[in-house]
Amino acid sequence: MQKIFDKINDIIDNTRVYDVVEPTNLDFAINLSQKFKNNIYLKREDSTKVHSFKIRGAYQKISSLTKEELKNGVITASAGNHAQGVALSAQKFGINATIVMPLNTPSIKIDAVKNFGGNVLLRGDVYDDSQKIALDLAKKNNLAFIHPYDDYQVMAGQGTISKEIIENLPDTDFIFVPVGGGGLIAGISSFIKTNYPHIKIISVEPEDIPTLHSSIKQNKRVELAEIGRFADGVAVKKIGKLSFEVVKDLLDGTLLVSNDEICAAIKDIYNDTRAITEPSGALALAGVKKYLSDNSIKNKNIVAIVSGGNINFDRLRYIAERAEIGEKTEVIFAATIDEKPGSFLNFCRSLNNHNITEFNYRFANAKIAHIFVGVGINECEKDDFFTNLTEFSITDLSDNSIAKSHIRYMVGGKSNAGDEVLYRFEFPEKPGALLNFLIEISGKWNISLFHYRNHGAAFGQVLVGFQTKNITELEKSLKYIGYLYFNESDNSAYKFFL
Repeated sequence: MQKIFDKINDIIDNTRVYDVVEPTNLDFAINLSQKFKNNIYLKREDSTKVHSFKIRGAYQKISSLTKEELKNGVITASAGNHAQGVALSAQKFGINATIVMPLNTPSIKIDAVKNFGGNVLLRGDVYDDSQKIALDLAKKNNLAFIHPYDDYQVMAGQGTISKEIIENLPDTDFIFVPVGGGGLIAGISSFIKTNYPHIKIISVEPEDIPTLHSSIKQNKRVELAEIGRFADGVAVKKIGKLSFEVVKDLLDGTLLVSNDEICAAIKDIYNDTRAITEPSGALALAGVKKYLSDNSIKNKNIVAIVSGGNINFDRLRYIAERAEIGEKTEVIFAATIDEKPGSFLNFCRSLNNHNITEFNYRFANAKIAHIFVGVGINECEKDDFFTNLTEFSITDLSDNSIAKSHIRYMVGGKSNAGDEVLYRFEFPEKPGALLNFLIEISGKWNISLFHYRNHGAAFGQVLVGFQTKNITELEKSLKYIGYLYFNESDNSAYKFFL
């Protein structure tokens, strides 16, 4: 592998990336540093012309191609950030760029690619579909395919970040890197571990996209059956073949963080820089916070790669709602109290003047009441908080997905619908998605509950109740439709409130 490391490092030392990229800032995060008693720095890749580090790898790769390879233009598949990097790079070289993007790509990313002169083709439901189409078109039309991560030139382009970090902070102790396909962490690891082996490299991924984490654990590339879509910038089912070979023996740790922890990190970055990142852009910082909370480390120089800032404005609503739970300053729970005068007052007094952030109730029966409550707390106060409520029946819902995404907006009394089963879906945000769903189930099962909220993401969170005694037949239809689904019929939040 040393020859590969030498190749990547040689490209980094002789890169042409700076034709289009100014070295990005390494901002000191004063609030986070004081809180965690370490020196935390943010490598601001959201500040490039395409608001992402992806321009580095795209330009490096295209600059390495021969005139013969460039004459017909280039093509790639991407859901956004790499697409913009390829489009801008092609514009600089005066060549055509075709970008195949999934049908559900947010308009902000499509418009950005077009503004850089890219020819956008919306094809395929997910990235894997788009990549297959792009590869077929590349072969058919003799176009150079620019891979988003699994290419040594691309890795080296991304790896220029690590050289900038050392130039700005020679005594770096840790670098936390977000991971999707692995191109970024491969480039950074190759340069750092060859030249500064004492610096620790920690990968960070969402809990629902453990692509590299699973592969490291099994010592082979693992393809995930299903992946989450919240951090869409790293939503890759399988780590790159070349990138995995580079990083598998170089890392000092792999971390997984929840979507709520990512939301909290977005808020932290805003508080320290007044910049708003996309979910994958805050991934590394979420990892820093988790690592420092779990380990006794003080006075170290820690760098988190802020990898991108391409976010739809609509998504901020969801992020703001989840950030307080992610930073453990809010709990949501179900409380069972007596249905009699004075019960609410007694319950509220038990909260000891904590700030109530949410309170939902509707009469259900004459004996007991189930209330949905949100309360602001201090960090690390959760256990003590619930200890003061022992006279009530309490169920903590802070980590309950449907409670956070659906129930809190639906509390209004239980239904008498018989034989009801509950399913949570992820619908693609594209025209016809709901109609396709309804056509498939029309006339087969009665829908007894339906809740959907648009958060500006590529996939919508949908909660559906069906009346059926035949779950096997129902799930045959659901599998045929092809949307990701989960049976939530035993979910405690559902049982309490719906």
